[in-house]
Amino acid sequence: MAIHLKNADELEKMRIAGRLTAEVLEIIEPFVVAGITTSELDRICHDHIVNVQKAIPAPLNYRGFPKSICASPNQVVCHGIPSEKKTLKNGDIINLDITVIKDGYFGDTSKMFCIGNVSEHAQRLVQVSQESLYKAIEIVKPGATLGDIGHVIQQHAESNYYSVVRDYCGHGIGTEFHQDPQVLHFGQPNTGLVLKEGMTFTIEPMLNAGKHRTKLKKDGWTVETQDGRLSAQWEHTLAVTSDGVEVLTARHEECF
Repeated sequence: MAIHLKNADELEKMRIAGRLTAEVLEIIEPFVVAGITTSELDRICHDHIVNVQKAIPAPLNYRGFPKSICASPNQVVCHGIPSEKKTLKNGDIINLDITVIKDGYFGDTSKMFCIGNVSEHAQRLVQVSQESLYKAIEIVKPGATLGDIGHVIQQHAESNYYSVVRDYCGHGIGTEFHQDPQVLHFGQPNTGLVLKEGMTFTIEPMLNAGKHRTKLKKDGWTVETQDGRLSAQWEHTLAVTSDGVEVLTARHEECF
């Protein structure tokens, strides 16, 4: 496992990429309402990344992915392809996953949105999945392990009667979309890779209301819960600092 520790110059470039990535979620929020298609959300994000930020939407043409963002509503776990056929409606929940490349460096983040009057059980799933991410971020520092991260997520999810998706995980990030290490969202404390200053990676727990099993649709990208129940995900790109963690994709609404 070859893990590149970022120096000060590289981290500054990742801060820029991370800030731009967070900005896309901030500018798209007013548009994430009932009646809009996920294809239109993709178009708005694409135009902002390309024309305003002068950056590159990383998902577009990545291994054949046809759009600039991932849009994953309701039972879709991840990698949903924006479509003119999918119009958001009252009661939906949806994850928008944004990855921006700026000057060769990647930022990667996602957020859940609730459309109109969302059921209490859906709101709770969205909240607990966000809490799982935040609890994991809190323990990131030199000397902690990847097992610690997975354990705190799994413990919080399962104590709230949700399951953690096993098939997809967080990842190292830098001048490539996906690098070592893999960051599992389940595990045992004091196991796995020990974190060091300069590591950069994503944590992106996917929690299901039902069982953890998933299925891949015929389009080769869209991942859904096998039992058809709801799923929720939040994601940030992080850097391990000398005494803790820096959230490179933090939005203005968040405090770290």
